[in-house]
Amino acid sequence: MVKVKRIYMFGEGTKEQKNLLGGKGANLSEMKTMGVPVPAGYTITTEMCTDYYANGGKNSDELLADMREYTKRLEEETGKKFGSDTDPLLLSVRSGARVSMPGMMDTILNLGLTDSAVAAMIAKTGNPKFVWDIYRRFIQMFGEVVQGVEYELFDNVLETIKEENGYKGDLELTAADWKSVATQYLAIVAKATGKPFPQDPMVQLEMAVNAVFESWDTPRAVIYRDHNGIAHHWGTAVNVQEMVFGNTGDNSGTGVLFTRNPKTGEKETWGEFLFNAQGEDIVAGIRTPLKLAEFAEVSPKIYKELTDILDNLEAHYHDMQDVEFTIEEGVLFLLQTRNGKRTGAAGIKIAVDMHEEGLLTKKEAVNSIDVNAIDQLLHPVFNEEAMANAEILTTGLAASPGAATGKIVFSSEKAAKIKDETGEKLLLFRKETSPEDIEGMIVCEGFVTQLGGMTSHAAVVARGMGKCCVSGCGELSINEEEGYMTINGVKYPELTPFSIDGTTGNVYAGTIETKDPEFSEEFQTILNWASEIKTLGVKANADNKRDAEQALKFGAEGIGLCRTEHMFFDEERILDVRRMIIADNTADREEALAKILPHQLKDFTELFTAMEGKTVCIRLLDPPLHEFLPQLDEVPEVAKDLGIKPEVLERTLETLHEFNPMLGHRGCRLAVTYPEISVMQAKAIIMAAIAVAKSGKVVKPEIMIPLIATVAELKYLKAFIKETADNLIAEAGIDLDYKIGTMVETPRAALVGGQVGEEAEFISYGTNDLTQMTFGFSRDDAGKFLKEYATKKIIPNDPFAAVDQEGVGQLVEMCTKNAKTSNPNIVIGVCGEHGGEPSSIDFFHRTGLDYVSCSPFRIPVAIVAAAQAELRNK
Repeated sequence: MVKVKRIYMFGEGTKEQKNLLGGKGANLSEMKTMGVPVPAGYTITTEMCTDYYANGGKNSDELLADMREYTKRLEEETGKKFGSDTDPLLLSVRSGARVSMPGMMDTILNLGLTDSAVAAMIAKTGNPKFVWDIYRRFIQMFGEVVQGVEYELFDNVLETIKEENGYKGDLELTAADWKSVATQYLAIVAKATGKPFPQDPMVQLEMAVNAVFESWDTPRAVIYRDHNGIAHHWGTAVNVQEMVFGNTGDNSGTGVLFTRNPKTGEKETWGEFLFNAQGEDIVAGIRTPLKLAEFAEVSPKIYKELTDILDNLEAHYHDMQDVEFTIEEGVLFLLQTRNGKRTGAAGIKIAVDMHEEGLLTKKEAVNSIDVNAIDQLLHPVFNEEAMANAEILTTGLAASPGAATGKIVFSSEKAAKIKDETGEKLLLFRKETSPEDIEGMIVCEGFVTQLGGMTSHAAVVARGMGKCCVSGCGELSINEEEGYMTINGVKYPELTPFSIDGTTGNVYAGTIETKDPEFSEEFQTILNWASEIKTLGVKANADNKRDAEQALKFGAEGIGLCRTEHMFFDEERILDVRRMIIADNTADREEALAKILPHQLKDFTELFTAMEGKTVCIRLLDPPLHEFLPQLDEVPEVAKDLGIKPEVLERTLETLHEFNPMLGHRGCRLAVTYPEISVMQAKAIIMAAIAVAKSGKVVKPEIMIPLIATVAELKYLKAFIKETADNLIAEAGIDLDYKIGTMVETPRAALVGGQVGEEAEFISYGTNDLTQMTFGFSRDDAGKFLKEYATKKIIPNDPFAAVDQEGVGQLVEMCTKNAKTSNPNIVIGVCGEHGGEPSSIDFFHRTGLDYVSCSPFRIPVAIVAAAQAELRNK
């Protein structure tokens, strides 16, 4: 019988084992093998986290026995003893998922300290201030994370001592002060839990491992995974590692760094360092850290040792690294390395630079891009002219680039509530953010914090989300309880409009106008490389010349969806559209349609001209007619414009009312009832194509019939559309190829895909409606309950955001296979919102679709996602 391996010592695993050891554990093992100075330790596998939950929140006896065995192995490697009264081994217990989730799960430091261990360490080090400091840290961290004691209870003790002694910072406390703090902390834990603080190190360890496993399923971690598309069933590993101390004195310290600038991508060591500190001091933003350049001046020898290791790590991992390090009494240790989170712009520059440096091939460079982060590059920035008159109220650290405007809020809970109720743009202003703020951070446009540095929680999360952030804004003071903040003595109440610039760190009152961003050469280089690699076509959903031209700039290969109904709402047209709707006979309807025809002709001519030589797929009228009519209170005014009595318009409204319009008289059903509508649109499409073709340009028109459920609908409509088109082409005396196809968006149409393939020259999946009809969820109302479904794990994610591969996807696969069997030449794509979503694009690639179509500003995302799908599925 094969023995289950539940735990790996550092050095036993490799970087390829991230699924089993988590990213942190796999990299610690890899670094140990490379000879990097890593404190000794072991990793409890992600499988044990899965087992923990399967066992109802309990670790098996076998795992507990293995933990005791591997802790003994750790004692042998370090020469220290866990729980010793002379030379105690202290441990850190850290989470480590296979995908980085910064700050979302729990950590316990200095584990193994007990009253007797404290006495032993004081005797050994002769540094009681240091020992009492780490003991109070351990009691507080263990009390909060493992035992659920409230943070405020501990904080009040520390603040009182500082206030009584007139101390400005933690470093001013004496050994006696820290001993008093630790003693009071022990009393707080005893009172809050009803039992003394645990004095058995092995009990502490077992409780800490349980707490890390439990942190996998906290609300903040679940929200983070939902937002980043991380699977909930993966679980986290646990890393148990020998403690090294950065807070033993001025010859010690701790730092966080990136091997390249995570904001810009420039090749420079970038980060922060604190002397006489532990790691949480930097992340929490309690003290202002030094820049690495300052550290290099003070400790050039250690800095050189550090940068040499960093060069090796980049060369080994072929990616920018995010490194945590500690110096204990002049000795350097690396606590972890991982691929660093970066802005979208930085990620692209790093990929291109690493190719030029010979670290990455073109394919590896494209594959290294966080495809979701590309979206960051497509958001607006502040307009320079508007900025000229903007008054800078204060400036903090430019922690994450970009511009954002919105009303200020001071709590994440309030932000989530306001966003849900009003949809307003918001900015989150906090003294400092913590993992508990994740829900509010998701809904806000950007963040400002009073405390914290460039690697604070707010900064790291902002860069990962592609949102702007200003941190360390010292002139800011927030009074959350009374709902206002002050900047330089001036009060600003909650919900005051503000603007922030994460590129400069500037904070402004009021709303500043924004503009579209400019794109770097590296951005275009990555798009070019991705276009060479991908096999899936990428087209645009575009309804006008402006969107078509924007799509072309981003590399669109055609228009996969032009929604003609979007052209009907213009003031010049809407009255004729309404005349067409209220007509009670074909002659009057055709008269109104004749007035709409020139407008449609102009629209299509512009699109064909802009997209010369590329396909333009135009969908015939799709929505129910009532959408073009006025609201009841607007009837008198509109009736007057139409020259009819109000009651006539009211009667039309009543007649067209439907209880479920999304399943009602729309799409091809309108064309069956009123063929003259489709005839007019077909005329406009073909006449425009003829005009552009006669000007010497190549035209590739496609006419799409929406919402079929039966092949008979397709046949009926295709016949008179083809007749209309062929007659116009014959009259013009030119050769013009065009295609007639359909939009598959009903489950029945997908089920008879083989029959559809016999009639259609192309198929485009309307996955928005196909999802709606397959689930029976209204896409307009599903938001009211889908959050609960995700929270309660009834569905893994929002099926309107990422395609449901098991259900809706099965219909797409079946239809595609059967349609291509009956018609090998058929072209099949997708034009729903899923066409720009990376995981959906990967599915469409694997399913054998020919193209995806998405909004113009999603084209770059789709191109890179399609290239990555090709590389991933070879």
